[in-house]
Amino acid sequence: MRKDLPPRYYLSHFFEFLAFFDGASKELLNEEAAEFIRRFKQLDEDKQCIVVRAANRKYAVIDRTHFNYEEISAPQAQIDYLIEQQWFGDLTHASLNDIANVLTKDALISLLAEYGGIQGLAKLTKPKLVSLLVEYVDTHGWPVSFALENYLVCLFDRALRFLLFVYFGNTKSRLNQFSMRDLGVMRTRSDSVSDTARFESKSDTQAAWFYAHHYSQLDFYNTESLLELAARRDLPATEGASAHFFRGQFLYAFGIKLMEIDREKGLAVLAVADSDKAKEKWLRESYKDGKADEVKGVLESIIDNPQSDTLLAFAEDFYARKFHKKRTSTVTDMLRDASRTLDIDVSQNQQVESGVLAYYARRGIKGWRTENRLWRSLFGLTFWQQLYEEDALVTEFDRRPLSLKQNNFYTKFESSIEALLLALDCKQKLRLHIHKMATLHYGKVNSLFMWSSHLLTGIEALIEHGQLEAIYSLLRMMCKDFKNLSDGFPDIMVFDGGLRFEEVKAPGDQLRRNQLVSIQRLQQAGFDVAVTTVNWVRDPAQPYVVVDIETTGGNSDYHRITEIGMVKLVAGEEVGRYQTLLNPERRIPANITRLTGISDDMVVDAPLFSEVAKDIAAFTEDAVFVAHNVNFDYGFIKQEFARLGGVFKRPKMCTVREMRRAYPGLPSYSLANLTQYFGIAMEQHHRALSDAKAAAELLKLAFEKDDE
Repeated sequence: MRKDLPPRYYLSHFFEFLAFFDGASKELLNEEAAEFIRRFKQLDEDKQCIVVRAANRKYAVIDRTHFNYEEISAPQAQIDYLIEQQWFGDLTHASLNDIANVLTKDALISLLAEYGGIQGLAKLTKPKLVSLLVEYVDTHGWPVSFALENYLVCLFDRALRFLLFVYFGNTKSRLNQFSMRDLGVMRTRSDSVSDTARFESKSDTQAAWFYAHHYSQLDFYNTESLLELAARRDLPATEGASAHFFRGQFLYAFGIKLMEIDREKGLAVLAVADSDKAKEKWLRESYKDGKADEVKGVLESIIDNPQSDTLLAFAEDFYARKFHKKRTSTVTDMLRDASRTLDIDVSQNQQVESGVLAYYARRGIKGWRTENRLWRSLFGLTFWQQLYEEDALVTEFDRRPLSLKQNNFYTKFESSIEALLLALDCKQKLRLHIHKMATLHYGKVNSLFMWSSHLLTGIEALIEHGQLEAIYSLLRMMCKDFKNLSDGFPDIMVFDGGLRFEEVKAPGDQLRRNQLVSIQRLQQAGFDVAVTTVNWVRDPAQPYVVVDIETTGGNSDYHRITEIGMVKLVAGEEVGRYQTLLNPERRIPANITRLTGISDDMVVDAPLFSEVAKDIAAFTEDAVFVAHNVNFDYGFIKQEFARLGGVFKRPKMCTVREMRRAYPGLPSYSLANLTQYFGIAMEQHHRALSDAKAAAELLKLAFEKDDE
C-alpha cells in the first residue's frame, strides 16, 4: 500500500536533521554552519519551507520558477524576502560549474548547440559537457536563450553541505533519505543509534570535510585549479581514522589525476599519501622511473613495519621479483603450489562455482558456496553484541558501526571480544550462540551480510567440520584488520574426509590481491586452501534434462503451463523421463487446444504446479536445463516457482543454438523441420514429452558432431 507524506514533511525532516547537532556533534561545527542553524530557526515556516525545498535540490543553483508549491503562501514573495536577507543571490555569486551542474545533459547539449554543431556531444559525460560550456561562456558569454534572471544561487550551500557531511559521513547522501525511510523504501537502524560524534575533534572534522569536498569536485577541476591545489603547502593534518580515510582517498585520486598533467608533481602527492593503493602506485611508477634504490628502501621499511596485510603482500612480492630476481609472483607461486585442476562440463561456464559443486556432489563430496558471505555472517553473528550494542551507529542511516569504519574494532573491544571467545570454549556453545543471535536479530539491517533462510547452513558445516582454534584465529584476524580482511574469501568449502576451502578460477581468471591475502590468512589460521583451476570439457557424467512445456499462451506473466515433459540424459543415454498435465487454473483458449490437443476437460483433475514443483526441482537438480528455444520454457518454469515464493536457477542450453552451431546453413531450425530433416520420429507434435524426446535427439546429434 502506497504511503502518503504530509504537505510539509520535508520541514519536519529538516528539523529532525538539525536536532542531531544539538548533541555530541555540536562541538564539531564551524562558525558558518552554526550561524546557518541559528538564522534558519529565526525564519517563519513559509520561508523555512523555501530554504528546505532549495536544500533538497542536488546543486547550489535553483530555478525559482519551479518553487510555486501549494503548501507555501506566496512563494515568490518569500523568495524575494530571502534574497534581501542574503539566503539567495544572483548568479554573480555562483561559479560556472554550479550553474552548469543544475542543467540536465540534454539542456547542456542544447546550449552548446547555440555555439555551433552538436556532433559528438551526446557521447560526452556530463562533467565533460560542463567543462566545454564553461570554456564557451568564458569566451563568448551565455547564449541569449538562457534566462539568467530565473536562476538563483543558495548562499547557504557551503554550510549545508558541511552539515550533511557531518551527519551522513559522505558527500553524496541527501535529505531525501528521510522521505525514503518514511515511505518504507529505505530501512534504517534507529535501535542502534547513540549520541556519538563521527569525528575526533572540530579540527579533524574540518580536515575531513576539506579532503572529502575536494575529492567530490576533482572531475570538474581544470588544469589551473589542479596545479593551484598541488602548490598548497597548508593541507590540513588529520588525527582520527575517519578523517585519515578521506585524506587518503583524496590524495590517491588527486595524485593519479595530477600525473596526467605533471608526472613529478603527481608522484610527489602519492608519496605523502598513506593509503595502500597510493603507496603501491608510487612504488610501481617510481621503479619505472629508475628510482630503484629509493623504492628498495621504502619496500624494506614496509616489510619491517607493515601498515596492512594487503600492502605487506604486495611489498614482499614486488621486492622479491625486482631485487632478488625472483621470476614468478606470489600469485603464480600459489597457483602452482596450491592448485588443482578439474575437468568441468562446458555447460557450466556461466556459473562455474555451481558447476564445481555439482561435480563434487556427483562423487559424494559435500560442498557449500561460501565466498565472503560465510565469514562476514559468522563474524557479524558472533560479535553482534559488540558491533551493534556496545558500539553504535552515528545515525540511523549508517550501515556500518564506527569501529569497523575506523578499523579499530579489536582495539576498542579487545576485552569483550576475548571474554566472549573464552566463554564459547566448545563447538556446541558457539553453535548455540550463533543460533541465539540469528533468532534475536533476524532481518535487522546491517552492512555485513544479507539475511536468508539458508544463512546458517554454511556456518553449521564450518563449525561441524572445522577446527575451533582455526575458526577463532581467523575471526581474531578479522577483528584486528576488518578493512583488509572482509572480502576476497574463497568461493566454496568442501568436505572430502577433511575441510577444504577452494578459490575457483575459470580459464583466463586472475587471482586478485585481496583474494591472495584472504587465502594466506586462512592458511595461517590453520585451514587447508586450494586454488581450483577449471578445464572446460564435455563431461560424460554431466546430466542434461531436455524440457518441453505446453502453455495457455506466450507470455509467462499472464499465462500458465498445461503440460511439462522432461527427458534426462547422461553420457548420451536416457536415464529418466517425467511427464504430467497441469491444471493452469484458467481456461485454455480454443486456438491453443487446436494446436496442442489439450482441452479444459483434460486438465480439470490434473495437479497444480505447486503440487509438482518439488518433483520438477529434484528431477532437474545439478542438471543442465535444455530446450528448443530455451528461454521460453525456462522463463515459464522460473515464473511458476517465483509465484510460489521460490527460486529456480539452472544452467541453460538451447538446441536451436546448438544445432545452428553444429549444422550451419540449414533452411530452418524449427523443431518440426529439424526432426523431419534428420529423420527423428515425432509421436505427437506440440505435446510436451514427444517434443522433449525429439529435442533430446537433436542434442545428441549436436554432441556427436562435436565429438567428430
